[in-house]
Amino acid sequence: MKPAPFHYAAPETEEQTLALLHAHGSEAKLLAGGQSLVPLLSMRLARPSIIIDLNRVKTLDYVREEGEEIRIGAMTRQRNAERSSLVTRRLPLLAETLPFVGHLPIRSRGTVGGSIAHADPSAELPAVLVALGGSVVLRGLEKTRVVRGEDFFVSYLTTALRLDELLTEVRVPVHDRKGTAFLEIARRHGDYALVGVAAVVTMDGNRCAQARLAFTGVGPTPVRIPEVEVLLAGAVLTDAVLADVRTLVADRIDPEDDVHATAQYRKDVAGVLAERALRAAATRAMQPAHGLADQGHHGGET
Repeated sequence: MKPAPFHYAAPETEEQTLALLHAHGSEAKLLAGGQSLVPLLSMRLARPSIIIDLNRVKTLDYVREEGEEIRIGAMTRQRNAERSSLVTRRLPLLAETLPFVGHLPIRSRGTVGGSIAHADPSAELPAVLVALGGSVVLRGLEKTRVVRGEDFFVSYLTTALRLDELLTEVRVPVHDRKGTAFLEIARRHGDYALVGVAAVVTMDGNRCAQARLAFTGVGPTPVRIPEVEVLLAGAVLTDAVLADVRTLVADRIDPEDDVHATAQYRKDVAGVLAERALRAAATRAMQPAHGLADQGHHGGET
């Protein structure tokens, strides 16, 4: 099919973009990498009256370190973030996760901000943002907001982004001194995850001082389970403790049946992936220097 007719605008600044959003409201759609929007347009599941193309807004494309945060412009291509030595060194969880996002041609066009703003419940990057306690910067004509990842995702394909706002930046605390791991199950590499989990672990000797888990594919937004994180705090990660984690995860999540997998399958897989991710993250946390360079991941600075 072909898209329904629409007007096209290609602003060159954030200010021009915000003016267009203010003028057109719900009739406008932003085009970043287009890997989600273009198929929706072609199937006429989206029928905007105007497409606002962000690809000429060069101020939205960067990866830089500020204090204890890595800040990534919304229009940064996923492939560029994947190859960034700064991301590899300081955000090993993001570097480990990005190769799971679609296929190489998709990551070469898809953007970090676009994936997060689209908020697909099976996407990897929203879960990573939540697991790391990251935030997004939402700019409007009159003010700019910084919103935590957990507050940004509202429901299926629904976020806290207002019609006249632009997601300009993703902010993630550096975590190179913590252990991290990302695991997922998909029908084929590059497909959306049936179930995935991002794990962040801080160790104190042989005990888990703190752990954060965020699941994808098991709910309308990335899912955290507070009871699991309380159970892990101060615990030695024995087989018995991890078995309790597996059971608790399966009990607390509430996925739905669909054409790809049953709810029970997702419950079982989520528990197993949580156990495996925690083992891997704890092991990495106790290594002298946690990072993907030690795991065979190679990339160049963007």
